[in-house]
Amino acid sequence: MRDKATLEWKKALEAGDYAAAFSKAVMTSRLTRPMIEDAKTLLNLLGTPYVQAPSEAEAQAAHMAMRGDVWASSSRDLDSLLFGTPKLVRYLTLTGTEFYPSKGTSVRLEPELIILDEFLSRHNITRKQLVDVAILIGTDFNEGVRGIGPKKSLKLINECSGIENLPSTIKTKVTQNYDDIRRIFLEPDIDQQYALNRGSIKERDLLAFLCDQRGFSRDRVEKVIEKIERYRLEIKQTDLEGWFRDKDERQ
Repeated sequence: MRDKATLEWKKALEAGDYAAAFSKAVMTSRLTRPMIEDAKTLLNLLGTPYVQAPSEAEAQAAHMAMRGDVWASSSRDLDSLLFGTPKLVRYLTLTGTEFYPSKGTSVRLEPELIILDEFLSRHNITRKQLVDVAILIGTDFNEGVRGIGPKKSLKLINECSGIENLPSTIKTKVTQNYDDIRRIFLEPDIDQQYALNRGSIKERDLLAFLCDQRGFSRDRVEKVIEKIERYRLEIKQTDLEGWFRDKDERQ
């Protein structure tokens, strides 16, 4: 997808269509190994635990949520539900808005909570059937069936119970390795031996890393450190469940 976006970005630039070029440029971003190592270093210096996922990050987070070691997965990617997270928090963001280059507008974002059991019950399907619905639409690992969107896919799986029982005119169009793709979601590669131990902020090392090595403003970093330390003193752990409960009461 990134390679395709890169080609389209170049074509848009050559054509002078800068709006389209910008929208494609956003899709070409890559997470490099130095970026990942910097993120790990920063988290260590902040005393924040992290887990290196052996494969998909959403799969690891879902596993941790299923074990009860974390309250929910936080991701915009609905694949988290396919991987089985009991709760998915989306749009947990500081900015509160998201810019859509193709439309040239910003949309206000409100955190939302999806509870998997409620979602499956509402649509009268199992998690395995949800994975089949996704395979028909298309996932990160396969192309979907042309002409089949979310509503039609859900209707087909409700009627046929699974990909195996689809009418031959549709089944022949489904990727032949659909059972392998199922296993990616239902039996993902995850780290079973992770640890989640919160530490304290290493202020001196944090300042050296961000300010001396990465060029951040010392004054701004010191203010953020002060806010974090004050917050940790006042509140041991943010109660996201309470936030959503209060939000529902306000509505």
